[in-house]
Amino acid sequence: MTAGRSTGAPDRGRGRSMLTRRSFGGLGIAAGAVALSPGLILPLRFAGAGAPRGVASHGISAFGELKYGPDFSHFDYVNPEAPVGGTFSTGFGGVTFDSLHPFVLKGNAAIGVSLTFDTLMTGGGDEPDAMYGLLAETAEIAEDGASVTFRLREEARFADGSPVTAEDVVWTFNTLLEKGHPSYALQFGNVTSVEALDELSVRFAFDPERPLRDMPMTVAALSILPKAWWEGRDFSDSTLDPLLASGPYEVALAEPGRRIVYRRRDDYWGWDLPVNRGRYNFGEIRIEYFRDRSAGFEGFKGGAYTFNEEFWSKLWATAYNFPAIERGDVVKETLPDNRPAGTQGYWFNLRREKFADARTREAIASVFDFEWSNRTLFFDLYTRTDSFFEGGGVLEAADAPSPAEIALLEPKASDLPPGVLESKAYVPPVTDGSGRPRRTLRAAAKLLDEAGWTIQDGVRRNADGETLTVEFLLVGEGFERITTPYLKNLERIGVQGSVRTVDPASYKQRTDDFDFDLTVSRFAMSLTPGVELRDMFHSESAQSPGSDNLAGVSSPVVDSLIEVIERAQSREELNTAVSALDRVLRAMHIWVPQWSKAAHHIAYWDVYGKPQGKPAYSRGVIDTWWIDPEKQARLEDQVGN
Repeated sequence: MTAGRSTGAPDRGRGRSMLTRRSFGGLGIAAGAVALSPGLILPLRFAGAGAPRGVASHGISAFGELKYGPDFSHFDYVNPEAPVGGTFSTGFGGVTFDSLHPFVLKGNAAIGVSLTFDTLMTGGGDEPDAMYGLLAETAEIAEDGASVTFRLREEARFADGSPVTAEDVVWTFNTLLEKGHPSYALQFGNVTSVEALDELSVRFAFDPERPLRDMPMTVAALSILPKAWWEGRDFSDSTLDPLLASGPYEVALAEPGRRIVYRRRDDYWGWDLPVNRGRYNFGEIRIEYFRDRSAGFEGFKGGAYTFNEEFWSKLWATAYNFPAIERGDVVKETLPDNRPAGTQGYWFNLRREKFADARTREAIASVFDFEWSNRTLFFDLYTRTDSFFEGGGVLEAADAPSPAEIALLEPKASDLPPGVLESKAYVPPVTDGSGRPRRTLRAAAKLLDEAGWTIQDGVRRNADGETLTVEFLLVGEGFERITTPYLKNLERIGVQGSVRTVDPASYKQRTDDFDFDLTVSRFAMSLTPGVELRDMFHSESAQSPGSDNLAGVSSPVVDSLIEVIERAQSREELNTAVSALDRVLRAMHIWVPQWSKAAHHIAYWDVYGKPQGKPAYSRGVIDTWWIDPEKQARLEDQVGN
């Protein structure tokens, strides 16, 4: 699987979006940490901070100019005259929810719950690193970059009619640090104070000795919660009671294990804002849950829901030939994706002693036969992932390090993995697709010998007689058919492998607690990487429960490169540092990279209208499509007859 398109691993792509949502299934709607199916890739978020310093501005950007000026009326990719009403519906199999509270570690939050929350600022789908005012009318970044002041809109209101105030912003921030998901502390680590200057103005101050570029954008992505409503309630506990919020939708129905329904708020305060005009046109958004992906697909065929992004390559290649498609009632499309494909693979848990030696990890990873899997299981729909920033172009490490990369890495030479400065960036071995890659198996066996895992009685043991075993923690359906052939190759080099498939709640608990040998997951990556990398690869997050540092990476080189990335003041500096980080991570062998594709496979019952052009960095389904009354009437008439 991958991050950014569609492949099928559990998506943990938080980054800055974790502050408000986790995009799910390419729809750009919120979810908890949930499982997807083989053949999936997800979205990306926006990052940065820049625009004019010392001046209150309608938007902020990481690098360069903002696309939209202060008088813009709507994003270019929307239809501001789109009709409003009707129901958007989609389905997911093998997942569930038990909470409507996405800000804490406890519980599995419902898909789409972010639709009920507003943030201080929001990004558009046609810029990779810009945000514009939502709850906040303006943002003013200090000349030295060490603070940002937001001016809230006087008209901003929570759903009960109460105003959104600076005091609510201060309370939200402090409460998230104290009682929210542990990842907030990692991403807000640079914030030294937050202060209400008056009823509508709030200032965030940052540690001037730490990276500053991303911090205005990071706090701008905050969903703001009402202080008064939470009095007498336990913020740290999960709940199925809808939270009071200020966003364009409200929870209309929540049936765990079955469905969640969101209703468009006629009384939403922000419909006329430039960032909202022409967006969120559906009167209702309904998400159906199914016991597994197969049941969900049958539901789509039968009209139980009307939009489906297909994450299973086998189904896309073989199953989209049912009568409704032949009649033209269901439309198939492949949408291009211009974002990084993401970071998807089997992740090693480096906290376990048996994976301490990189040669052990490299050996285990190398015998995954992607070429056989792609031909036999995936109908040749995917390409092999080798980079942590796959599809990111210049962000990916390629060939030998550039002089600029060497300048970054040479001072850290003693801590670098072997060969990083002298060799091309690591890529997994390419096999003949036979399913039994003899050359690769021999090379892997040699690596295990060198790491002290020798063959004894047909299995790999170390000097203490301990057996080398690996258990793959999986969730939902689909990955067993991919992992089982992998186990056969591991057995051929003397490694004893097994699979443990658990339900989504158990998967979340075990990955939050880092209780696994290897597990499958995918991270949505950004075109402007920054502070979110701390949650994925920094030493600070290695032992933090629920962090996205699944592998437990704890490396001074990686830590220092993340800081360089956070401090980069130009695209060139950023690209160089990210490429160097990618090169180091690949040499560390912390994962078994899987696959990706630069497109989304979607199918939908022909009731939708949509703008002519798709936004460059977003699918734009939930927030730009609408129900076409004529199409809906035609389809209903045809089905009725």
